[in-house]
Amino acid sequence: MEAIYKYLVATFIALSLFSVSMAAPEKKLKEDQKTTYIVHVAKSEMPETFEHHSLWYQSSLKSVSDSAEMLYTYDTAIHGFSTRLTEEEARLLESQYGILAVLPEMRYELHTTRTPEFLGLDKEAEFFPDSNAPGEVVVGVLDTGVWPESKSFDDTGLGPIPSTWKGECETGTNFTTSSCNRKLIGARYFSKGYEATLGPIDETRESKSPRDDDGHGTHTASTAAGSVVQAASLFGYAAGTARGMATRARVAAYKVCWAGGCFSSDILAAIDRAVSDNVNVLSLSLGGGMSDYYRDSVAIGSFAAMEKGILVSCSAGNAGPNEYSLSNVAPWITTVGAGTLDRDFPAYVSLGNGKNFSGVSLYRGNALPNSPIPIVYAGNASHASNANLCMMGTLKQEDVAGKIVLCERGISARVQKGAVVKAAGGFGMVLANTATNGEELVADAHLLPATAVGAKAGEAIKNYVLSDPKPTVRIVFEGTKVGIQPSPIVAAFSSRGPNTITPEVLKPDFIAPGVNILAGWSKAVGPTGLASDSRRVDFNIISGTSMSCPHVSGLAALIKAAHPEWSPAMIRSALMTTAYTTYKDGKKLQDSSTGKPSTPFDHGAGHVDPVAALNPGLAYDLTVEDYLDFLCALNYTAAQITSLARRKFSCDASKQYSVAALNYPSFAVVFQSVSGTGVVKHTRTLTNVGTAGTYKVSVTSDTPNVKISVEPEVLDFKENEKKSYTVTFTSSGVTPQTQYGFGRLAWSDGKHVVGSPISFSWGGQ
Repeated sequence: MEAIYKYLVATFIALSLFSVSMAAPEKKLKEDQKTTYIVHVAKSEMPETFEHHSLWYQSSLKSVSDSAEMLYTYDTAIHGFSTRLTEEEARLLESQYGILAVLPEMRYELHTTRTPEFLGLDKEAEFFPDSNAPGEVVVGVLDTGVWPESKSFDDTGLGPIPSTWKGECETGTNFTTSSCNRKLIGARYFSKGYEATLGPIDETRESKSPRDDDGHGTHTASTAAGSVVQAASLFGYAAGTARGMATRARVAAYKVCWAGGCFSSDILAAIDRAVSDNVNVLSLSLGGGMSDYYRDSVAIGSFAAMEKGILVSCSAGNAGPNEYSLSNVAPWITTVGAGTLDRDFPAYVSLGNGKNFSGVSLYRGNALPNSPIPIVYAGNASHASNANLCMMGTLKQEDVAGKIVLCERGISARVQKGAVVKAAGGFGMVLANTATNGEELVADAHLLPATAVGAKAGEAIKNYVLSDPKPTVRIVFEGTKVGIQPSPIVAAFSSRGPNTITPEVLKPDFIAPGVNILAGWSKAVGPTGLASDSRRVDFNIISGTSMSCPHVSGLAALIKAAHPEWSPAMIRSALMTTAYTTYKDGKKLQDSSTGKPSTPFDHGAGHVDPVAALNPGLAYDLTVEDYLDFLCALNYTAAQITSLARRKFSCDASKQYSVAALNYPSFAVVFQSVSGTGVVKHTRTLTNVGTAGTYKVSVTSDTPNVKISVEPEVLDFKENEKKSYTVTFTSSGVTPQTQYGFGRLAWSDGKHVVGSPISFSWGGQ
């Protein structure tokens, strides 16, 4: 799938590409060629001859290599270290006593404001009228760093830095300790893993410091917890007051992503330090392929954070609308998909035959003539096989100069196509979606007059251009429109379930705003990220699950401030069980990729409703022990569990473990029988976090061949009381055309509705 947002800072970074690759080159490594490995160690097995575990690590490393040095030692995220080794040295090290695993480093990619009002947070003071608690919450953001001069990090009105804070402001290129303040209370950078693989950072092109030369990190940090900024906009688009979700929360930036990607040794080091620094929420708008939890650095680091009471919010990925496209699916991670706002930036295409088509654009520059302009199809303006995609060097100037060019999406960044048209002398561009992108429109701050249209409109415009002897077009820019309905709609790019690693855990958890989001930006780069873009802005509008993730990070900070005693699982439960799946008219949330109702594989529990989440009535809690039992249910070995959970733990051979017993706020029911018949039972425990009350259960389903029964059907709660129930799912068989089914279970006392999505799959699908 085409990346949702791509920009360049010197070296190209695919911000919304959802992929993972080995840090080492794909060609077969020579015997003496080294690559980075992360070494997981059973710290409890340290021989008594060593006074400190770091000395033991050093000794173990020296026994296989005289020249190898440790890049990082890890104390919190994992027990172990990272280093450069040959394949043979890695095998020798893994065979040593106390070494649990030696795993090759992975490379992760970034997943790249009307939202407070859209989410009902424009009256935040009403939720915390007499409390300074929001100012005590610290949101840690792992990303491309931070632009400290952004108005989004103004500390006016904030009290002293929380006494629990243990972090610091690291110095480096264009960054000093004075870059931090009472809002941006911490900033660190991690580059050893990156540099070990790709060589020294070119400090003439990017700052070897926490400074954000890319924009993505500033955008995510300000979305989560940016201060209130009046009169914010991008070239006049989305004008108004910009603010993060938790305006009084503190921000700590951890720069782990560079021009060549984000490396797992650096990510682990940042999580390790963030936990020690005492952040309350961690926000990671990045991801990498799907691998078992004990091999996934983000999952491993997040387990340690969860254990310390830190909620970890991660983007689901931008590989939608394909099935099985999720990343960050560990049950101790909060996985966030993306939806639209009720705001749009229309730019219409008016053809010479009188037909008009709606598109979107953030172009602000010299206006096009009012009169019609000739239009040419890019595929006819070159002999190159992919000329229709307006790739660099494909367009012939004699065919393009002075005309509007119809380009099609694919391979290269949308804004890059406009730069190609401009370089060839084109006046403007109409960018058409292909079937892959459907009718979803994402606005861009193009370098020339341009608008993006859906696949159907693109096909109609193409037919006109190819059939009319003298085709012409006008592009009319309409500015900003609000109140667009229906909204939200699940973004087509948002990654979808089912969960590849553990089908019995429904992911994503929910969706949040992720399309055309206005937030702070770096002054080191233009809004498109292209090297040729000399414009500089305070705010930018971009899209991706990278944008929806920090929305939830900020909302989690608000809930943490209101309920400091709640565990990460309870905060996520509150957001899940109060999420909505229908519009005000009762119709189901739509999926942008199909135009049809979305499903729990698309939207999880639904779209977040933070006001309702502050008072959810009941909550599903999870402890570290619950997650350890979950790992036992996955048949993980003792070594795999130890490397993930950093403790000596053995599953009880006499105990029957079940993934279905995990106290998750959703139900992913898998009938293993190929015939489709079978019985699956899920047990759950609810904790009353409100007043005493009686809750009754209701169940709906779109799958007649599955019978659902709940025992008991009524739960009477005292304050803080816990009550358990069992849901039995009985499948009478499956028809050939049935692949999945969906339903919903809800408990209600008349005031609160505690909802849970249900998914069904058969034959291990």
